[in-house]
Amino acid sequence: MRVLLLGATGLTGHQCLKGLLATPEVERVVTLTRRPLALEHPRLTSAVADFDHLEASARHFEVDVILCCLGTTLKQAGSREAFRRVDYGYCLEAARMGKARGAKAFILMSAVGAAPRSPVFYNRVKGELERDIKALDYPYLSIYHPGLLLGDRAEHRRGESAMALVMPTLNRLLPGPLSKYRGVDSADVAQAMVNEIRELELPRDMTPRVLVRHYEDIMMLAHAAPVAQEA
Repeated sequence: MRVLLLGATGLTGHQCLKGLLATPEVERVVTLTRRPLALEHPRLTSAVADFDHLEASARHFEVDVILCCLGTTLKQAGSREAFRRVDYGYCLEAARMGKARGAKAFILMSAVGAAPRSPVFYNRVKGELERDIKALDYPYLSIYHPGLLLGDRAEHRRGESAMALVMPTLNRLLPGPLSKYRGVDSADVAQAMVNEIRELELPRDMTPRVLVRHYEDIMMLAHAAPVAQEA
């Protein structure tokens, strides 16, 4: 299986990269980043890309699975327009290019609360992206809806740091249907994605299958044991 990973330098994407390279079922990992990766591996193909002109990197989209962890924040982007260009434009263009070149599965990092008509700008952009990727009719589309992502980020976010301290207590106060709002460690999200790819059987027919994964499903996937192979 060949996997294209987008967002390999981010919090979750970096951990996905390590997990994919440690997974024998993945014969080739391709990354597209804006700056060179400081990593070499015999099963890794890393390339620098201009995400405003992804067509120049078209050959790298000839894979079986695309794992998209691309994303920024309003603060990093500097404006709503710049945020939308990354979180919607880049991701949707990548999905279109992959579908046109034969990719059978797309795994997307989104967010809990994503909805095209959400009054919250961030959630609305995420929802619009999900809607438009669904319209591409990938044979297999898996969308992750984590709550607050916990982990060691390169940049300090004061509000998230404070939330991380109280999240274990808050999580216990969010039972049943509310569990989807629980904070989740980025390492668990990455491991869930890697495990999903490891056990993925690419669809033989073209009937689209769409899965939306919330906290409980993410944690179940993250801690799933490998399926034993016949001798």
